[in-house]
Amino acid sequence: MHTALDPDRCYPALLARDARFDGVWFVAVRTTGVYCRPICRVRPPKRENCSFFPTAALAEAAHFRPCLKCRPELAPAARRWSAMDATEVLAREAARWLDECAPETASLPALPALPALAAHLGVSERHVRRVFTAVHGVGPLQYLQTRRLLLAKHLLTDTTLPVGEVALAAGFGSLRRFNAAFAEHYQLKPSALRRHLDDAPAPTPDTVELRLDLRPPLLGHALLQFLAARAVPGVEHVDLDAMTVLRSVRLSRPNAEDLLGWVQVRLPPDDAERPQLRVRLSASLWPAIATLMPRLRRWLDLDADPAAIATALGEELGSPATGLRLPGTLDRFELAIRAVLGQQVTVAAARTLATRLITRFGEALPATLGAPDGVTHAFPPPERLAAATVDDIASLGLPARRAQALITLAQRWPTLAFAQGRGEVATAIAELTELPGLGPWTAHYMLMRGWSWPDAFPPSDVVLKQRMEQRAQRPLKPSEVLAAAEPYAPYRSYAVLQLWREAAQSADPRSSRQATARKATPTTAPSTARETAPKQRTPSNTRRPGVLS
Repeated sequence: MHTALDPDRCYPALLARDARFDGVWFVAVRTTGVYCRPICRVRPPKRENCSFFPTAALAEAAHFRPCLKCRPELAPAARRWSAMDATEVLAREAARWLDECAPETASLPALPALPALAAHLGVSERHVRRVFTAVHGVGPLQYLQTRRLLLAKHLLTDTTLPVGEVALAAGFGSLRRFNAAFAEHYQLKPSALRRHLDDAPAPTPDTVELRLDLRPPLLGHALLQFLAARAVPGVEHVDLDAMTVLRSVRLSRPNAEDLLGWVQVRLPPDDAERPQLRVRLSASLWPAIATLMPRLRRWLDLDADPAAIATALGEELGSPATGLRLPGTLDRFELAIRAVLGQQVTVAAARTLATRLITRFGEALPATLGAPDGVTHAFPPPERLAAATVDDIASLGLPARRAQALITLAQRWPTLAFAQGRGEVATAIAELTELPGLGPWTAHYMLMRGWSWPDAFPPSDVVLKQRMEQRAQRPLKPSEVLAAAEPYAPYRSYAVLQLWREAAQSADPRSSRQATARKATPTTAPSTARETAPKQRTPSNTRRPGVLS
């Protein structure tokens, strides 16, 4: 539940500009009417002039406006995944839906999104308002309005998009409403944030860069190595020398055609004092930036708390994992299909199967999108695979039973809680394991990356068992492996990543931290490491997991 912050604890962190609290709370200064991030570089205000708020929405509800220097819209979000209270789960899901809902379904100020949100959650509008306000401190309207205004401020500052396009991309129904809301809350005209661009050359939409902040440190090279080992040619391309990842994007929209485009992210060096990512988008995706932005952050785990994770993992595991990120996904359906494709085969074999799938069922990106070299196709949508025959998919090199599992998954996709990001983890796992060909390991992996679930520990994983036995210096039963991992909660997913990383480094010394200084290339990524059980004949729904795909 929403609780008041203790100024006696917050103020020393403000004086120290402690990055651990960036996005966890904001400081508002009564003498200026401005609220800032804890890392703001301006001279610290006096203690008696400060008020502390856990969210930007609460600060703006108290009539403070965002700082133009530290830019609260760039702050990483505070993730609270460990809450098990049903009220908090409902409020978290409501906030996630508001974060990702398309602008055409959540325009301000009328907020037709509230009935749609209530219908999505299966509760009444009154219950949504009550629960949301109790947990977040503000109602859904104020929360969404703050998010839209901060997104608009971000776009006005970092891009040259026309103000009218910024208003629509941020979710406002008209330029007039946007101007009125911006002036009322920020006491500025939107054009005032464009003065620094007056003399700058006008870039094209697909060369504009957005900035994304995070809590340091960031093991960017490890993140890109993970993605490089699984990058499917034509859909995703990773350049470890340039520290960039490029991939195609498909965004589904209600009552409209899918949006196709591409996104490129450049990561900072691992030793950067203040790591900041740079993002480029195809012009086709700018109208959907409100939907895409939170997905980008989850894809690269930009809201992680490295200090809390390292503390939970302990000195032995946490120290080398400090700054490690949990790779998510921009497309849950793609992740789910590739997880099934990768069962009981190597990473390289899984990538080969995914490449064949793209060649057969993928959609070529239009030339008008101007995609950089390395990206040519978008992953097929669920309806395309749902309409395929078993023979069509088996011809890719898959057993008939696994081909049928892929078709069933595609056919059931619109109704799955996993697809909608709705419900509790246990419910989603039970729903997934009821599908033919999906066992517990695959379900845990899908949630670990598809929901960015930080506390997954895939059962029966051979590599995890081996690494935990090495630490215990004795053989362990499966129940003992799970018990040994319990101290890593609520961040067991990061322990999983670090243990897999250790195994990959042991199998391929070139992928160790010492070798990264020698400019590793995608061919040196740990693609040969066996991350799970070897191939064996078992029933489809109880089979042991395959490798990560």
